[in-house]
Formats: sequence, C-alpha cells, structure tokens
Amino acid sequence: MSHNGMEKVPISPKLTNNEKFFKDEVGLDVSFDLGVRKFTVLGKELNLYYVNGLCDTLFIIELMEELLHVNDFEKKTYKVKEIVHNRLVNQQVNNIEYMDEVVDQVLSGLVVILLEGEHSGFVIDTRSYPGRTPEEPDTEKVVRGARDGYVENIIVNTALTRRRIRDERLRYEIFQVGERSKTDICLAYIKDVADPDLVDIVRKETKNIDIDGLTMADKTVEEFIVKQGYNPYPLVRYTERPDIAATHLLEGHVIVMVDTSPSVIITPTTFFHHVQHVEEYRQSPAVGTFVRWVRFCGIFASLFLLPLWFLMILEPSLLPEQISFIGPNEESNIPVVFQIFLADIGVEFLRLAAIHTPTALSTAMGLIAAVLIGQIAIDVGLFVPEVILYVSVATIGSFTTPSYELSVANKIMRLLLLVLVALFHVPGLIVGGTLLILFLAGTRSLNTPYLWPFIPFSPKALLMILVRRSTPGAKIRPSIVHPRNRFRQPQ
Repeated sequence: MSHNGMEKVPISPKLTNNEKFFKDEVGLDVSFDLGVRKFTVLGKELNLYYVNGLCDTLFIIELMEELLHVNDFEKKTYKVKEIVHNRLVNQQVNNIEYMDEVVDQVLSGLVVILLEGEHSGFVIDTRSYPGRTPEEPDTEKVVRGARDGYVENIIVNTALTRRRIRDERLRYEIFQVGERSKTDICLAYIKDVADPDLVDIVRKETKNIDIDGLTMADKTVEEFIVKQGYNPYPLVRYTERPDIAATHLLEGHVIVMVDTSPSVIITPTTFFHHVQHVEEYRQSPAVGTFVRWVRFCGIFASLFLLPLWFLMILEPSLLPEQISFIGPNEESNIPVVFQIFLADIGVEFLRLAAIHTPTALSTAMGLIAAVLIGQIAIDVGLFVPEVILYVSVATIGSFTTPSYELSVANKIMRLLLLVLVALFHVPGLIVGGTLLILFLAGTRSLNTPYLWPFIPFSPKALLMILVRRSTPGAKIRPSIVHPRNRFRQPQ
C-alpha cells in the first residue's frame, strides 16, 4: 500500500538517498525509537533499519555478529549480496524492492538491511511485541477447563488456535487494513468445512475497509463487516477463549482475528449462539442441560419479568387467587413505573461505577450500594420493597446471560416493553413481545437468519440447543453456516 497516494519509490543503490527518504517521510532523527545502524561487510556499506521496542535486540545483535564475522576470513568478492543473504540467521528472510514497503515493514517491527549498490534489500522478522502471557479471560470463566485465553498479539492467538486444530486444511489469511495504522487482520477457516461464499464475503468486506486506523480493533472491523446500524442485538459473537473459537471453526464458521485485540470475532452467529456457555460442555450432558435451562430462565427473566409484574399491578384481576399477594400492598408516593425505571437505571449506575472503580475500592462501593441506598430508599418511601426485589432478579438474569452484548440489548428492550405496558396494559405487552420477535426474525447476520433454528424452524437443531447432547451423539454439524462437510464423525 503506497503512502498518501504517492507513486512507489524503488530502493536506491545509494544508501544516502534511502536515508534521506527515511528522514523526509518517516522522521528518522526526529522520532527517537526509529534507528539505523551502519556497518561494513567486505568493503560494502550496509544499513540496518529498526524500531526500538518492537524488535528483539538479542536477535539483531546475533545477526550483526554473523555478518561482521564474514570480514575475518572471506576475501573481497563481488558476491557480497549472496553471502549476506546466506548469513542472515533467521527463519524468515524476504527480498524487498520498494521504499514504501521498507517503511511499512520497519514500522511493523521487522528489520530491513539495505546494501550499497543494490536495488533490493532484505527484510528479517525479529519482532517481539510488548504484551501479556495467555491467561483466563475475565468474561468467560469456567470451573473446569482450559485456563489460557487470547492476548493482544495476533501471532500468539493464531498459535493458540493451531494448537487445538492441527489440521492441514486450517487456513490463516493475513492482510493489513487501515491507511495509517496498517493493522494486521487474520481470517481463519477450515478449507473443506467452511462455505466458500461465506469466506469470500468476509474476505471482501474486510479488504474493502477504508479507514485511517483500527484503534478500536475488532469492534471497528465488525461494524464494517456487519452493517448493524442502531440494532442493539449483537450480530457477531466475541470470544477470548481458544477452545470456543476452535469449536466454531470445526462447525464451519469463519473467525476474524485482529492484532491488538484479545477477543476474536465469530461469524456468522444467531441469537442462540449468544446463550450458550463453555461451562455446559465441561459438565456431563444432564448437568449441562440443567445449567443451560437455568440460564435460559435467567435470560427470560431479564427480558420479561419486570413488564409482567408491572402488568399484574396494573391489572390485578389477571392474577389467580393463589398468588394474589403479588403486587404492592401499601400505596406509594411515586408511580410504580417511575420506581422501576429509577431502580433499573440505578443498577446501571452501579454497573458502570463497578467498571470504573479500582478493585481496592469496589468492595466499599458495593456495600454502600447494597446496604445504604437500597434499604434507606425503602424506609424513606421512595421505593416499594417489591420493586427492589424484581429489579434485582431481572438484573441477575442479565448477568447470567453469557454474552455481555446480548444482556445490554435485552435491557434496552425490557425498558421499551415497560413503557408499552404502562401506556397500553395487556395489548402493550402482547404487541411489544410480538414486534420484538418479528424484529429479531427479520434480522440477518451475513445472510444468516438471526432466530434460526426457531425461525425458520429446524427441530433437530433446536433440540440440540434445548438439550445438551453427548458428543458421540452429535454427529452432524449445524446446517446454518452451510458446512461443506456435514458429518463430524465417520458414518
């Protein structure tokens, strides 16, 4: 990719010209981390360009030792370039011919060696990016299971996945996106399983991203691939666990990894991909199914519990006599719908505060929230005790949702349903619920129906979501991603 629309500049045989290019275009001598080391091999000048902090210094020292060692016993020869190439002790050495490519490679953390009198140079991979070691992701913890998670380094992430799928048909296509950031993006798929049309769509959409930089990494990529607009529901799934990514690769999904981001994008996904969690697959099928049903109840509660309870307050005649005690007994000063909104937004305050509070202070904040605010708000008469109870249950329900993005989307929908119930009572809830289902059914993620296998109905696939099958029984890959090879196990 050429800089700022300039023509490609070939490497000059004169090293001073190349150095001038670096000074004018890249800020050599201005940026302290950009450097050049000059030395002589067999009477020929060599320049080595590097960026401090992105290269492994020990590797570079070893390279230079090897090259300078040549001076001790070789005669002056016309084959300097071949000798230098031979002496570059590294597994990745490539030829390079244009100055703007040199700049791109150096700024990516590779080392470039240019020789006096030659029209091409060598690029050597000595990258050593700053980063952390793989550790269990905070958002997807398990009781049993792997404790390694993706990190901000794309090379480590591809290696973690390759460790789980040692298939010669696993493909990693890498390219750079972003006119200024030149961020590495990797498409991962299994060649004989993934649908080629799907791979083509994702590849085309990713390569067409035209933006100056991907500082927000995978989120920016997602917004370009999936035209989401203001739909709050997540159209792709993020995961920081290599085992989940590997499972989806084997099902025929395409995975997008973006350098500098510890989460990878799984495409395409449906609503039901967001309600499954790795924990269910780490327990026996019976326990997994039980855990899954409890989770489904939590997700349902996070969406419909408050609107239903509020409807019962507005229309007490709908309640059977056995549970007629539900609903506030004493009159309150503030209308119940405002109480619910206040409490719900108050919980949202707490959640945001918890994200921004340092760990040392979060316990104190939790105590203040739970003990002081809740109890005193009831004593003062601001809230009916039941409001606090149901808002809390709904909030816990949204915390049981495995996908953080889905839980926030459900919260927005819950508040909209509450408004409809407050305005229109029973018709409000029925029409609101129907519109929600129609909205989700009409949503498509990369041409994949969002509510599959519920709409369009696929009984086999729906049963696999409702009941966790044991692995020997789950022989067929889910058909929504149109895998080319439908059978997981030999027939």
